[in-house]
Amino acid sequence: MVTAMGDGAAWMMFGLAAVTFLGVSFVVAPYGRHARAGFGPSMPARWAWVVMESPAVLGLVAFFLAGAAPGQPAALVLLGLWLLHYVQRTFVFPFRMRGDRTMPILIAALAFGFNIFNAWLNGRWLSSEGRYPVSWLLDPRFIVGAVVFLIGLGINWWADEVLRNLRAPGESGYRIPRGGLYELISCPNYFGELLEWFGFALAAWSLPGLAFAVYTAANLVPRALAHHRWYQERFPDYPSSRRALLPGLW
Repeated sequence: MVTAMGDGAAWMMFGLAAVTFLGVSFVVAPYGRHARAGFGPSMPARWAWVVMESPAVLGLVAFFLAGAAPGQPAALVLLGLWLLHYVQRTFVFPFRMRGDRTMPILIAALAFGFNIFNAWLNGRWLSSEGRYPVSWLLDPRFIVGAVVFLIGLGINWWADEVLRNLRAPGESGYRIPRGGLYELISCPNYFGELLEWFGFALAAWSLPGLAFAVYTAANLVPRALAHHRWYQERFPDYPSSRRALLPGLW
């Protein structure tokens, strides 16, 4: 059972998700292919990723270790799943980026602040508020959630690799990604990430986990739609059968 503080903070994240969804539906975050002027000073994108995602690794571990019961086996497995995503996203993904893109410092700062809040909320749950007996490792909710998380992680990493290899070193410009899920949807990387965090929420069976999954959807769904429109506008031959995010549906 969550405490009143943890419960209230999780509901705050649901509210933040609603605000974020409305905001990014009208103003596409200005980084990556949507980069544009008018959002203040910028910094190298690879270092922006390291800075803004680092609380999701360092902060989560710190909050976890500071908790009352960080040694629960199931909680340690959940921590491992979380770190599988965020260690790669923080310390591997940025240094495999090609080109010399920049990101507004404002965007990095907002993400940094959110990740501190999220690390506190979920780290506190995993080590103090959640109570996971060893038997939780055999619970169907944990097993299904962990499998969904790992499938989503694999899709996310694969999709990023496809995008990264669209251009040779030193080559600029964009191309239409091909193969696998890219034949069905424009953003398999976002689809995979949504699977990850909804799977994690199921495996953790927690309100903070669900709040983060919903926030992730609020952030990524409008961006996936923006990506889809961008492809359609830029490439007249873009496959009309592709959907934005959900194969065969949307």
